[in-house]
Amino acid sequence: MEIKPLLPEHWPSVKSIYLEGIQTKQATFETEVPEWDSWNQNHHAFCRFVALEEGIVEGWVAISPVSKRAVYQGVAEVSIYIGKNVRGKGIGKKLFRHMIEESEKEGIWTLQSSLFPENIPSVNLHYQMGFREVGIRKRVARQYGVWRDTLIMERRSKLEKFQ
Repeated sequence: MEIKPLLPEHWPSVKSIYLEGIQTKQATFETEVPEWDSWNQNHHAFCRFVALEEGIVEGWVAISPVSKRAVYQGVAEVSIYIGKNVRGKGIGKKLFRHMIEESEKEGIWTLQSSLFPENIPSVNLHYQMGFREVGIRKRVARQYGVWRDTLIMERRSKLEKFQ
C-alpha cells in the first residue's frame, strides 16, 4: 500500500468510498456526496491523501479549516473514510499517521473531529491516534429525522514549536 496526494482523478473512487460512509448512517450527517468543486473548496489544498493498493483507492483522509479567522489557522477538522471491503486492515492508521505528520509541517497544531459516539471503530481509531474527548454535543442535529449526538475529539500537536 502507498499513500499519495488526493488528486482530482481520484475523485470517482473517493466519492464512492464517501457514499459508503454515508450509507452506514454512522459516519456523517451528509445525505449525499458533494460534487468535486464543492468538496475541493471546503477542504485544505494540503493534507488530502489516498491509500492506494495496486492503484486502487482503498481510503482517503483530508482536513478542512474550522474557521476563516486567522487565530484558528492552525486548527483543522479531519475527514477519514475507508472502503467497506478493506476496513480493519490498518489503512486508517497509516493514512492518519501520514496526515498528522504532514499537517504539522503545514502549521496545523490542533486536529479535531466530530463523531457519532456509536461509531466505535472511528472513535477507537481517534484514541489510537492520540485524540482526546472534548465533550458530547447532545441532540446537535437531525439525521433522517432523528436527533443525534456528536462526540467532539481533538489532538494537539506534541511538536515543541506548538507548545
